[in-house]
Amino acid sequence: MRWAVKPQLEKSATPETAYRSFERLAPLLFSTPRGLEVRQEGPAECLMPAGAVPDCAILYLHGGAFVAGTPRSYRAIAGRLARRTGARVFLPDYPHLQEAPFPAAPDAVLAAWDGLLAQGWRPSDIVIAGDSAGGNLVFGLLADLLARGQRPAGVVGFSPWGDLTLSGESLAANAPADPLIPVDRMQEAVEMYLDGADPRDPRASPVFADFPDPPPVLIQVGADEVLRSDAERLAEKTGAKLEIWPDVPHVWQMFDGRLPEANAAMRQVARFVQTSFDRARR
Repeated sequence: MRWAVKPQLEKSATPETAYRSFERLAPLLFSTPRGLEVRQEGPAECLMPAGAVPDCAILYLHGGAFVAGTPRSYRAIAGRLARRTGARVFLPDYPHLQEAPFPAAPDAVLAAWDGLLAQGWRPSDIVIAGDSAGGNLVFGLLADLLARGQRPAGVVGFSPWGDLTLSGESLAANAPADPLIPVDRMQEAVEMYLDGADPRDPRASPVFADFPDPPPVLIQVGADEVLRSDAERLAEKTGAKLEIWPDVPHVWQMFDGRLPEANAAMRQVARFVQTSFDRARR
């Protein structure tokens, strides 16, 4: 990742180039489990494992720095969550910054949540989860839902990008050590995504949001990641269980089935998700 992927991200000329590169590489890098039923339900792709547990759903918001990622390229991690938890996983798409800037993405994920409720799911039936930029949308969505009085069963964040003001200490401290994220391209992505909006808007930077009476939250982040500070501040705001893992890259959980550290992290997530559903039922 340090010698091949990160340099590619550093020199990607346009968001469209980054999008195409990720869509081409994702099926080669990440292993999608077999035996899942895949179907389209409204604006989301639904991954259903064999013997799916009733009344248990995960709304998974994919990452990609707001420029890349689709349900197709994130089918591997979503499918493995489905297999490990027994829950249906819903993968909605949302506009990339080259298609429509902020707040189009948070509006789309809120509509995806509302779509699940319209299908008959209750807030207590749903865990919301996501990685990186998707983690940004997860915590922005959580703040919106709690303000509405809608409390999900639980929340999972993989290396969430929570602060678009780029004020986290780890952005500078961990820049040399992070094997994936090129810090010098982050401001460019932020400016294109926000298109003049205030980066301190809580829907853009959920580290500035309020989270009254949050559900159980689990956040996992690598010790050397530039987004470590974002994860730490979101954990403090939400009362999350924060796991800081040594010697892992950004969103290493994507390598579930291939890396021992990813397998171990996803086992932790599965236990957390199942416990969250049990508590919500009680």
